[in-house]
Amino acid sequence: MNELVNTYLNAYEQTQGVLPERLEEIGAAYREQGYLTRDQLYDLAYENSTRSAYHVESNPPERCREVTANVLAVDGDFSKIQLLTGLSGFKAPTASAVLAALDPERHAVVDTRVWASLDRLDYLDGRKESFDSADYVTMIEPIREIAAETGHTVADVGYALFAYDEDAREGTLH
Repeated sequence: MNELVNTYLNAYEQTQGVLPERLEEIGAAYREQGYLTRDQLYDLAYENSTRSAYHVESNPPERCREVTANVLAVDGDFSKIQLLTGLSGFKAPTASAVLAALDPERHAVVDTRVWASLDRLDYLDGRKESFDSADYVTMIEPIREIAAETGHTVADVGYALFAYDEDAREGTLH
């Protein structure tokens, strides 16, 4: 598993995935401020999904600050994701990017590619095309297992799984 993660982590930069450096910048601001602004959330959402990022602008600025501050105050992966998905423009995959920016040691950016890789590697059973908060919890546990086994961050394992699916997938994404 370590070889797979190393190989595909190196290949990740060739994908269309979110830029780890950009998430690191946003995460540093999040930890320093104790919240994210609507503009910061928009930037993060744009990195993750350019098509739906405009929805973020419909959130009142104070709600963005309140929700992201509250994420810091609650325990539990389900609760954190559920809070973020209450914001317009934040389904579980985009919400996972917020958590990965905040804490790459515990969280990863997830989507259909990551789910498919976990399925292909027999960590999950069956394909999924959309995700909710419970699905995030289902995905993050095996990602953390792989991270513990390989010594990589949880976020890096997520990036590697994304790149692995892009390489291994036959046919179209959807």
